Amino acid sequence: MDVDDERDVATVTALLADNVVRAILEACLEEPHAAERLSERCDVSESTVYRRLEELEALDLVAARMEPDDDGHHYKVYVATLDRIVVDLTDDGFTVRITRRQRMADRFTEFVEGVGR
Repeated sequence: MDVDDERDVATVTALLADNVVRAILEACLEEPHAAERLSERCDVSESTVYRRLEELEALDLVAARMEPDDDGHHYKVYVATLDRIVVDLTDDGFTVRITRRQRMADRFTEFVEGVGR
């Protein structure tokens, strides 16, 4: 994803300037986390974590998935999809390139589709 609209560049950079956002991304890179656990880890309210997760999901920097617990219930956990952000200054202004991690399921699907060709 290339972000070159000034508004989008400002959105991404402002979001990443937030300590809670960075803590969420770091935690979710290590392993999937539920919002409650992120709240404890970041020492902020769950509502704050949910707001930040919504913003991160809107930019596809985290992904939500459902996981079962031992009681057979399901709960939502979040994983970081962000791999790299590159900010370039050109004659036209700033551009931001975002690279995302590819999930194992997506890589497997691409592999299977490639074999069939």
